[in-house]
Amino acid sequence: MALVLNDRVKETTTTTGTGALTFAGAVSGFETFSAGIGNSNTTYYAIAHLTANEWEVGLGTLAGDSSTITRTSIISSSNGDAAVDFASGTKDVFCTFPASKTMDMTLTTAGDTLYASSANTPARLAVGTARYTLQTNSGATAPEWAASPQSVLTATGDILYASGANTLARLAKGSDDEVLTLASGIPSWAAGGVTAGFCIAMAIAL
Repeated sequence: MALVLNDRVKETTTTTGTGALTFAGAVSGFETFSAGIGNSNTTYYAIAHLTANEWEVGLGTLAGDSSTITRTSIISSSNGDAAVDFASGTKDVFCTFPASKTMDMTLTTAGDTLYASSANTPARLAVGTARYTLQTNSGATAPEWAASPQSVLTATGDILYASGANTLARLAKGSDDEVLTLASGIPSWAAGGVTAGFCIAMAIAL
Protein backbone atom coordinates (compact mmCIF):
# COMPACT_ATOMS: atom_id res chain seq x y z
CA MET A 1 0.00 0.00 0.00
CA ALA A 2 1.38 3.39 -1.02
CA LEU A 3 0.20 6.98 -1.20
CA VAL A 4 -0.49 7.68 -4.88
CA LEU A 5 -1.62 10.89 -6.58
CA ASN A 6 -2.55 11.25 -10.22
CA ASP A 7 -4.17 13.73 -12.60
CA ARG A 8 -7.66 13.46 -14.05
CA VAL A 9 -8.94 10.66 -11.82
CA LYS A 10 -12.69 11.09 -11.29
CA GLU A 11 -15.61 8.73 -10.85
CA THR A 12 -19.21 9.06 -9.74
CA THR A 13 -20.98 7.34 -6.86
CA THR A 14 -24.51 7.13 -5.52
CA THR A 15 -23.48 5.77 -2.12
CA THR A 16 -25.18 7.41 0.88
CA GLY A 17 -24.12 7.72 4.51
CA THR A 18 -20.70 8.01 6.13
CA GLY A 19 -19.13 4.72 5.07
CA ALA A 20 -17.02 3.57 2.15
CA LEU A 21 -18.08 4.73 -1.32
CA THR A 22 -18.76 2.35 -4.20
CA PHE A 23 -17.57 3.71 -7.53
CA ALA A 24 -20.03 3.84 -10.43
CA GLY A 25 -17.53 4.45 -13.23
CA ALA A 26 -15.29 7.18 -14.59
CA VAL A 27 -16.61 10.55 -15.69
CA SER A 28 -16.16 11.14 -19.43
CA GLY A 29 -12.61 12.33 -20.14
CA PHE A 30 -11.24 10.99 -16.84
CA GLU A 31 -9.86 7.65 -15.67
CA THR A 32 -10.93 5.35 -12.88
CA PHE A 33 -9.29 5.11 -9.48
CA SER A 34 -8.29 1.57 -10.40
CA ALA A 35 -6.30 2.84 -13.39
CA GLY A 36 -4.99 6.06 -11.87
CA ILE A 37 -4.34 5.10 -8.25
CA GLY A 38 -4.22 1.31 -8.08
CA ASN A 39 -5.62 -1.45 -5.92
CA SER A 40 -5.18 -1.11 -2.12
CA ASN A 41 -3.32 2.21 -2.40
CA THR A 42 -4.17 5.39 -0.52
CA THR A 43 -4.87 8.77 -2.07
CA TYR A 44 -6.28 12.18 -1.24
CA TYR A 45 -9.87 12.47 -2.44
CA ALA A 46 -12.64 15.01 -2.73
CA ILE A 47 -16.35 14.19 -2.82
CA ALA A 48 -18.87 16.72 -4.13
CA HIS A 49 -22.62 16.12 -4.18
CA LEU A 50 -24.00 17.36 -7.51
CA THR A 51 -27.32 18.64 -6.15
CA ALA A 52 -26.79 19.16 -2.41
CA ASN A 53 -24.41 21.36 -0.45
CA GLU A 54 -22.32 18.41 0.72
CA TRP A 55 -18.59 17.95 0.21
CA GLU A 56 -15.62 16.28 1.83
CA VAL A 57 -11.83 16.12 1.44
CA GLY A 58 -9.71 13.44 3.03
CA LEU A 59 -7.31 10.55 2.78
CA GLY A 60 -8.90 7.41 1.40
CA THR A 61 -7.91 3.77 0.98
CA LEU A 62 -8.90 1.78 -2.08
CA ALA A 63 -10.19 -1.76 -1.78
CA GLY A 64 -8.16 -4.65 -3.15
CA ASP A 65 -10.09 -4.42 -6.43
CA SER A 66 -10.50 -0.60 -6.35
CA SER A 67 -14.28 -0.96 -6.40
CA THR A 68 -14.67 1.12 -3.23
CA ILE A 69 -12.79 3.80 -1.31
CA THR A 70 -12.77 3.91 2.48
CA ARG A 71 -12.75 7.42 3.95
CA THR A 72 -9.77 6.78 6.24
CA SER A 73 -9.11 10.31 7.50
CA ILE A 74 -11.26 13.41 7.03
CA ILE A 75 -9.33 16.64 6.45
CA SER A 76 -12.14 19.12 5.76
CA SER A 77 -15.83 18.93 4.98
CA SER A 78 -19.20 20.67 4.89
CA ASN A 79 -19.94 18.90 8.18
CA GLY A 80 -17.50 20.85 10.34
CA ASP A 81 -14.56 18.80 9.04
CA ALA A 82 -16.18 15.55 10.17
CA ALA A 83 -17.44 12.72 7.96
CA VAL A 84 -20.41 13.79 5.86
CA ASP A 85 -23.58 11.71 5.97
CA PHE A 86 -24.17 11.98 2.24
CA ALA A 87 -27.75 12.18 1.00
CA SER A 88 -29.07 10.25 -1.97
CA GLY A 89 -28.06 11.46 -5.41
CA THR A 90 -24.97 11.45 -7.58
CA LYS A 91 -21.62 12.65 -6.28
CA ASP A 92 -18.30 13.20 -8.01
CA VAL A 93 -15.29 11.56 -6.36
CA PHE A 94 -11.89 12.70 -7.58
CA CYS A 95 -8.21 12.67 -6.69
CA THR A 96 -6.98 15.97 -5.23
CA PHE A 97 -4.16 17.46 -3.21
CA PRO A 98 -5.34 19.25 -0.03
CA ALA A 99 -4.01 22.75 0.56
CA SER A 100 -3.02 21.82 4.12
CA LYS A 101 -0.60 19.21 2.74
CA THR A 102 1.36 21.59 0.50
CA MET A 103 4.76 22.96 1.47
CA ASP A 104 3.73 26.49 0.45
CA MET A 105 0.99 26.46 3.10
CA THR A 106 3.30 25.06 5.78
CA LEU A 107 6.38 27.25 5.30
CA THR A 108 5.19 30.66 6.40
CA THR A 109 8.42 32.48 7.25
CA ALA A 110 11.82 32.82 5.58
CA GLY A 111 14.20 30.27 7.09
CA ASP A 112 11.52 27.74 8.09
CA THR A 113 12.46 24.06 7.91
CA LEU A 114 10.06 21.43 6.60
CA TYR A 115 9.89 17.97 8.18
CA ALA A 116 7.43 15.09 8.54
CA SER A 117 5.65 15.06 11.91
CA SER A 118 4.07 11.74 10.90
CA ALA A 119 3.50 9.78 7.71
CA ASN A 120 2.44 12.08 4.85
CA THR A 121 2.13 15.05 7.24
CA PRO A 122 4.38 18.07 6.64
CA ALA A 123 5.24 20.23 9.64
CA ARG A 124 7.12 23.48 10.18
CA LEU A 125 10.13 24.16 12.38
CA ALA A 126 10.52 27.93 12.70
CA VAL A 127 13.89 29.45 11.92
CA GLY A 128 16.32 29.16 14.82
CA THR A 129 18.42 31.72 16.65
CA ALA A 130 21.50 32.99 14.84
CA ARG A 131 24.33 30.40 14.73
CA TYR A 132 22.20 27.65 16.28
CA THR A 133 22.53 24.16 14.81
CA LEU A 134 19.89 21.62 13.83
CA GLN A 135 19.73 18.41 15.85
CA THR A 136 17.28 15.62 16.65
CA ASN A 137 15.26 16.03 19.85
CA SER A 138 15.78 13.78 22.88
CA GLY A 139 13.02 11.45 21.73
CA ALA A 140 14.54 11.13 18.24
CA THR A 141 11.16 12.07 16.75
CA ALA A 142 11.67 15.56 15.32
CA PRO A 143 14.33 18.17 14.56
CA GLU A 144 15.05 21.05 16.93
CA TRP A 145 17.46 23.95 17.24
CA ALA A 146 20.31 23.81 19.75
CA ALA A 147 23.11 26.12 20.81
CA SER A 148 26.33 25.67 18.85
CA PRO A 149 29.88 26.60 19.92
CA GLN A 150 29.66 29.64 17.63
CA SER A 151 26.44 30.81 19.30
CA VAL A 152 27.84 30.45 22.82
CA LEU A 153 31.29 31.97 22.28
CA THR A 154 30.45 35.64 21.90
CA ALA A 155 33.77 37.36 22.67
CA THR A 156 37.46 36.87 22.02
CA GLY A 157 39.06 34.73 24.73
CA ASP A 158 35.84 32.94 25.76
CA ILE A 159 36.18 29.32 26.92
CA LEU A 160 33.63 26.64 26.13
CA TYR A 161 32.69 23.98 28.70
CA ALA A 162 29.82 21.63 29.58
CA SER A 163 27.61 22.94 32.36
CA GLY A 164 25.62 19.71 32.23
CA ALA A 165 25.17 16.69 30.02
CA ASN A 166 24.94 17.83 26.38
CA THR A 167 24.77 21.47 27.51
CA LEU A 168 27.27 24.04 26.28
CA ALA A 169 28.22 27.01 28.45
CA ARG A 170 30.55 29.99 28.18
CA LEU A 171 33.21 31.15 30.56
CA ALA A 172 34.17 34.71 29.73
CA LYS A 173 37.87 35.41 29.45
CA GLY A 174 39.66 36.21 32.68
CA SER A 175 41.90 39.13 33.56
CA ASP A 176 45.61 39.14 32.82
CA ASP A 177 47.61 36.81 35.12
CA GLU A 178 44.47 34.98 36.32
CA VAL A 179 44.58 31.20 36.24
CA LEU A 180 41.92 28.67 35.34
CA THR A 181 40.66 26.61 38.26
CA LEU A 182 37.64 24.57 39.32
CA ALA A 183 34.92 25.66 41.73
CA SER A 184 32.48 22.86 42.59
CA GLY A 185 33.50 21.15 39.39
CA ILE A 186 32.87 24.20 37.20
CA PRO A 187 35.78 26.07 35.56
CA SER A 188 36.40 29.59 36.78
CA TRP A 189 39.12 32.20 36.91
CA ALA A 190 41.17 32.85 40.05
CA ALA A 191 43.90 35.26 41.03
CA GLY A 192 47.29 34.00 39.90
CA GLY A 193 50.40 33.79 42.08
CA VAL A 194 53.98 32.54 42.04
CA THR A 195 54.22 29.25 43.89
CA ALA A 196 56.89 28.54 46.51
CA GLY A 197 58.32 25.77 44.37
CA PHE A 198 58.66 28.11 41.44
CA CYS A 199 60.47 30.68 43.65
CA ILE A 200 62.95 28.05 44.90
CA ALA A 201 63.57 26.84 41.37
CA MET A 202 64.25 30.37 40.23
CA ALA A 203 66.59 31.00 43.13
CA ILE A 204 68.64 27.88 42.35
CA ALA A 205 68.79 28.83 38.74
CA LEU A 206 70.21 32.21 39.65
